Amino acid sequence: MCTVDRQQILKMTDTRNNNHHNNDRNHDDDDDDDLHAVKSLPSPSKVRETISRINEPQSRETNLSNLVSLGSIDGIASFLHTNRSSGLSSSSISQRRSLYGCNALPSSPRKTWFQLFVDSFDDETVQILIAAAIVSLLVGMYDDPKTGYIEGCAILAAVLIVSIVTACNDYQKETQFRALSKANDDVQVLVKRDNVIVSIAIDEVVLGDIISVEAGDSIPCDGLLIKADSLSVDESALTGEPMDVEKNLVQDPFVLSGCIATAGTAEFIAIAVGKDSQWGIIKAHLEKEQDQTPLQEKLDSMAQIIGYVGMASAAATFLAMMFIYIVVQPEYLKDTSLFAHALEAFIIGVTIVVVAVPEGLPLAVTIALAYSTKKMLRDKNLIRHLAACETMGNATNICSDKTGTLTENRMTVVKGIFANVRQDDTAPESNTVLNADVSDFARDIILQNIATCSTARILTKAQPQDLASSDVLEEVDNRMHVVGNKTEGALLILAQSSFMGGDDYEVRRARAEFGLPRGSRIFPFSSKRKRMSVLVKEGGKDDNGSDSVWTLYHKGAGEIVLENCTSFMDKDGSIQPMTSEKKRELENVISSFASQALRCVALAHRPDIHKVIDPDTCTEEDCASKCEKEMTLDALVGIVDPLRGDVVDAVKTCQKAGIFVRMVTGDNLETAKAIAKQAGILTEGGLSMVGEEFRKLTPAQLDEILPRLQVLARSSPEDKHILVERLNGGLMPKTKEEWMEAHPGRDWETERDLLLPGYYDEWAQSRNGVGEVVGVTGDGTNDGPALKAADVGLSMGISGTDVAKNASDIIIMDDKFSSIVKAVLWGRSVFDNIRKFLQFQLTVNVVALTITFISAVAGYRPPLNAVMMLWVNLIMDTMGALALGTEPPASNLLLRRPYRRDASLINLPMWRNILAQASYQLGLLIFLLQKGPEIFGCASGSTHHFTIIFNAFVFCQVFNEFNAREIDDVFNPLKNLGQSPMFLGVIIFTIFAQWVIVEFGGDFTQTRPLTFEEWKVTSLLGAMSIPVGFIMRLIPVNENPDSFAGLQTDESSVPVKKGSSILTIFVLPIAAAIMYKVVFD
Repeated sequence: MCTVDRQQILKMTDTRNNNHHNNDRNHDDDDDDDLHAVKSLPSPSKVRETISRINEPQSRETNLSNLVSLGSIDGIASFLHTNRSSGLSSSSISQRRSLYGCNALPSSPRKTWFQLFVDSFDDETVQILIAAAIVSLLVGMYDDPKTGYIEGCAILAAVLIVSIVTACNDYQKETQFRALSKANDDVQVLVKRDNVIVSIAIDEVVLGDIISVEAGDSIPCDGLLIKADSLSVDESALTGEPMDVEKNLVQDPFVLSGCIATAGTAEFIAIAVGKDSQWGIIKAHLEKEQDQTPLQEKLDSMAQIIGYVGMASAAATFLAMMFIYIVVQPEYLKDTSLFAHALEAFIIGVTIVVVAVPEGLPLAVTIALAYSTKKMLRDKNLIRHLAACETMGNATNICSDKTGTLTENRMTVVKGIFANVRQDDTAPESNTVLNADVSDFARDIILQNIATCSTARILTKAQPQDLASSDVLEEVDNRMHVVGNKTEGALLILAQSSFMGGDDYEVRRARAEFGLPRGSRIFPFSSKRKRMSVLVKEGGKDDNGSDSVWTLYHKGAGEIVLENCTSFMDKDGSIQPMTSEKKRELENVISSFASQALRCVALAHRPDIHKVIDPDTCTEEDCASKCEKEMTLDALVGIVDPLRGDVVDAVKTCQKAGIFVRMVTGDNLETAKAIAKQAGILTEGGLSMVGEEFRKLTPAQLDEILPRLQVLARSSPEDKHILVERLNGGLMPKTKEEWMEAHPGRDWETERDLLLPGYYDEWAQSRNGVGEVVGVTGDGTNDGPALKAADVGLSMGISGTDVAKNASDIIIMDDKFSSIVKAVLWGRSVFDNIRKFLQFQLTVNVVALTITFISAVAGYRPPLNAVMMLWVNLIMDTMGALALGTEPPASNLLLRRPYRRDASLINLPMWRNILAQASYQLGLLIFLLQKGPEIFGCASGSTHHFTIIFNAFVFCQVFNEFNAREIDDVFNPLKNLGQSPMFLGVIIFTIFAQWVIVEFGGDFTQTRPLTFEEWKVTSLLGAMSIPVGFIMRLIPVNENPDSFAGLQTDESSVPVKKGSSILTIFVLPIAAAIMYKVVFD
C-alpha cells in the first residue's frame, strides 16, 4: 500500500484545476511571460537532480513521496516553466533542446570499417591460407631469393583483397540496417504548443512538452500525468511484468518511455527525454543484433554441406598430388623437393576449400535483402524484420482489413436520421443544413454526443509528417486532417460543418474536464465491443439538488446500439418509446445503408446515469453491464468510405499470383459484402459469414469452408487470431497443457476436437504438417495478437497504432493494398535472385573442384593456381552476389503460384542448368588442357598454357552470369539489362580486372600477356556458354507441380518457354559457326 497522503495530492490537484481555469482566462498574460520563462529555465544539472527524485526506477512510493515534497504536479510544471493549458511556447523550444537535449535515443556504437576488416580474418580457412602463404613465402625466399617470394605475396595480396571486399560489404550491410532501424523508429506524437495540438516527430519532443496519448500509442518519454482517464500501460518492456498497470493522478501518475498505453487516454508533462529517460538509459547499454532470416539459415546449412564436399575434394587432391610425386614421378617434378611439392599441394588444397566454401550464399541474401528493403521503402513498405521480405514472396493467404486498406479511410457522413428526421445529403460540400424542424435542444444532444464520445481530433491543416508522400500533401493540404479514429473524425467534421451549424467540439470537451479528478469519464472504442461510452458531468442540479448531474453518451455499430435502445428522441427533443414497428423501420434503414456500402453508426444517450452507478468509480465493465441499456437513440448516420482506386487491380493481381485474399472486418455483413464484391474479393461461390457464426464452428467444419471463406464480418480480434492460427498452425496448442491454458474450464478429452482453433496434432494430420503462409493486415491495438500469429504481419503506417506497428513485420506506409502486392513482388524477387546466384555459384564450384582434382590425378600440374582460384572465388562470391542479388523484379513473377514452405531451393530445371553448364566448361577445360599447346603453339604446362585455360574459364563465368539471370525454361539473357546497372557494372569490372591480371600479373599471378587472337578465341569459347544456355533449356525438364501452393487459377502458372523455335533458327547456326572458327582456324 502506498503510504503517501492521498488527500494531500487530491488537494493539490484540485488547486491545480482551479488554476487551470484561471490559466484559460489569463492566457494572454502567459504569452507575455514567455520571454521571461525562456530566460529563467533551470540549469540541466538542476533539472537532472530534481527529476531524478521522482523518476527512480521501480520506486513508486519514494517517487510519490518526493513528488509531494516538490509541490506535486503544480510544482513540477512550475519548475519546468510549462503552462498546463497552452503547453510550451514555440520560442522556448530551441533553448530547451540546447539545454536538455532532444528525445533521440542513443544508438549502440557501431563497428568501424577497420574493426570489420580485422574481423574478416576470424575465418579459420582464411587463417590456414595465410599461414600456408607465409610458409610458401619463407620457403620460396630460401630457395630463390630473387623471385621466390612472389607466390606467397600473391596469395597474401589476394586474401587482403577478399578481406577488404568483405569488410566493405559488412559495413554497407550495417549502414543499411541502421537506416532501416531509424526509419522504423520514426513515429509521430501529439503535443500541445502555443495552445494548439500539433503532430511532431518523436525526436522533436523536448523537456516540458505536454503530450497526448491514447490506447495503442507508445509513451515517447518519461512523463508526469496531468490528465488521465482509464489509462492502463504495458510496462513489461521495462519491468518484465506481464500485467498492465493502471495509471491515475493520485496513486501512480508516472509514465515511462518505451511502454505502451493499452487503454484510456492521457496528457502528461515530459520530465525526462532521450538518453535521460528510463528507456534511453537502458538502450545505451544495448546492442541490437540483426537476426538471420530463415532463408539465410537454410543457405548456411547448404553452405556447410558444400564446404564438407570441398574439404573432401581438397583432401583427395592433396593425396593425389602426393601420390603422383612419390609413385608416378613425372618429368616436371624432378627438380621440385618433396617439401616444396607438399607445400604447393597443401596450398592448392586449402585454396580449394576457400573456393568450395560458398561464403557468398549468406552474402547474396544480405545484398538481395538490403537492396530490396531499400527499394521497398520507396514503394511504401518499411521492413521491420528482414525475414518478412522473403516470406511475403510465398504468401498463400492475405487476411485484409477493410477500412483504410481496401478503402480510402476518408470517412464522410453522407446521410442519416437525426432526431427522427431523415436527411439524405449531409456531406460538407453539399452545403445543406439540418432540418429546421429539429429543435435546438435535440441538436445540442447530438452535438454533445459527437464531441464528447470521441478521442479523435481535427487539425485544420495536414501535418507533412502525417502523410505518406508529398503528392498526397499537395492533394489534401487545405482539407481538415483527422488524427485518430477516422469514423469519429467524420462525425466531428459533420459537427463543424454548416450542416450542424459550425459547432466547436473542443469547447465541449474542455467543459467536460476529461482526465481530471472528478471530471468526465471516457471508455474508448473497442473493436471487440464495436462501441464506446462516455460519462459526462453536465452543469445543473438533479432532482435532489445535487450539482453532480451525469449523462451517458454512447456510440457504436448501428444494429448493436439499436438493440440496447428502448426509446428514441423526436425532433422536438421529446423521448418516444421504441415500438416494434419503429425498431423494424430503423433496422431496415441500417440494412439499406449497409447494402449501399455505408458504415452505419448510431448515437444514443441515457440521462441521470449517476442514479445507476457512481461515475467516479465506475469501471468499463460496470458501464457495459449497468449503463449501456435502456438508452435513447438520438441519430443513425451512414458513413461512406470509398474503395481505393487501385484495389480492384491489386486484388486481381494477387489472385493471379495464387494468393487467396480474404476480408476480415468488424463492419456490418451487408456493408462488408458490398465492398468485397466491388473489390473482387467476394466471388461467385464464395462464402461470407459473421464472427458469431464463425466462433461456433468446430475445427473440422472450419477446414471444410476455408477454401470458400472470403468475407468474415462483425469479427473480433480473437476471430482474426483464430483464423490465422488455423491457416498456418504457427501458434496452435501443441500439448494438453497449452490447450487447457487457451480454454480454461473446458474438458480436453471431450472438447478438443470441438473448439477452435483446435490442436497441433489434429491440425498437422489434416494437411500433412504444411500450413499456409499467411499475411495479415491490422491497424488497431487489438490486432496485435493476429499480427504476431501471422507469418507476415502488415500494419498500417498512417492509421495504425504503435501496438500494431510493434507487432508487425512490415509497415505499409501509405495504408494501400497495392503496396502489399509490391511487397509480394519484391519477396518473390529476393527468392528468385538467391536461386539465380545459387545456380551460378554451384556451376563454378563443380568445375573448379573437378578440374583441379582431375588434373592432379592425371599427372598435370593444377592449371588454376592459388591466386587464380582466389580471383575466381571473388568473382563467384562477392561479384556474383552483387550482380545477381540486385536484379529488379519482373512483373511475370506475379503470374506464378507461391512455393510451398518445404519447397527445395534448387529445383529440377536448376539442376539441369548447373550440370549442363558444368559439363560444357569441364569439357572445354579438359580439351584445352590436352589440345591447348597444339592449338595455341605453347609448351604443355607452361605459364602461357595455363593462362589460356584460366582466361577461358573466367570468360565462361562472365557469360554464364547472363544465363543465370533466368532459372527456368525462358531464354532471354539480355532481358531488361538496362534496368540492372549493378549487373552491367560487375560484368565490366570483371572483364577489366581479368585483363589487368593477365596482362600485368606476371610472376605475381603466374600469368603472361596474351595476343589479340588468343583473347578473341578464349572470350569466344567463354561466350559459347550463351548458346549452351539456350540448348540446355530445350531439354524437357519441368518443375515439380507439388512444390507450389496457394490458389489455383487459370492465370497462375509455372513459367514456360517462349519463342524457342525462332531462337533455334538463329542461335544454333551462329553457335556452330563460332565453334568451327575457333577449333579449326
